[in-house]
Amino acid sequence: MKQNNSSLLTFKSISQLMRYLNQPAPLHPLIALVNYDDVVLNTFEKGQKIAIDFYKISFKTSFNGQVKYGQGYYDFEEGGLAFLKPKQIVTSPENESSYEGYSLYIHPDFIRNYPLAHIISQYGFFSYSVKEALFLSSKEKQVISDLFKAIASELNTNIDSYSQNVLITQIELLLNYSNRFYNRQFITRKAVNKEIIVQLDELLDKYFSNETSVTKGLLTVPFISEQLNISQRYLSDMLRSLIGQNTQQYIHGKLIEKAKEKLSTTNLSVSEIAYQLGFEHSQSFSKLFKTKTNLSPLGFRQSFN
Repeated sequence: MKQNNSSLLTFKSISQLMRYLNQPAPLHPLIALVNYDDVVLNTFEKGQKIAIDFYKISFKTSFNGQVKYGQGYYDFEEGGLAFLKPKQIVTSPENESSYEGYSLYIHPDFIRNYPLAHIISQYGFFSYSVKEALFLSSKEKQVISDLFKAIASELNTNIDSYSQNVLITQIELLLNYSNRFYNRQFITRKAVNKEIIVQLDELLDKYFSNETSVTKGLLTVPFISEQLNISQRYLSDMLRSLIGQNTQQYIHGKLIEKAKEKLSTTNLSVSEIAYQLGFEHSQSFSKLFKTKTNLSPLGFRQSFN
């Protein structure tokens, strides 16, 4: 465990974390399952920043009160899942004691020689913020609960030459079900997601209309994510699920719409339009415009006229 001057607690190994939580040493040094009932959850001070060098999958079987999701708060009785990737910094919440459930810790070395090591980054929810947890229905909760019980059973079995293969298979199944359930969440929480898209459109319109792009340059995904207070990966996955485009594609679509408007309603040159939209070089603007429309900016203006 390492604590630096900025009061960031860093745990390099699962064993270090278990000692800090006053838990028994893990049966396997590279993977551990912790029951919240066995942990004194106020071990971390409120607001304590924490980082771990391994994956964490938290299964909260129940919440006491409301949980923040996106820009709002929601009653959530059935529990949910939250994911952390190695070195992701989180802050200890105020109501940690209201949780019931489990945490699964997986060191990258545990999956290093398996295909999962190469594809785990494709599970985008490891890059979501903690507030963007997966809310489970009662049926989904049962599926996840059964998987955690199976993992617990395997971890409590004497280690043999098949143990790691079985656990890797169970972890992959857990991740695939999580993918499915997140896709369902994007669809079923349309009201929340629609509000986010409306805010996104307003932000894009404002950015292009008041020529903020002239001073700040091209609109970027990190800037959008920060303004909406949503993780980059969650926003892109949500948009892809609902409208078939990631955030960068969505930005480009709005940018092209604004470019078409300027080309058809003003006498500005292509270079002037490119500059107003945040491009340093008009050639880059022309290349993007042609890629998206199959016409050059001048070709579009001529065809429009």
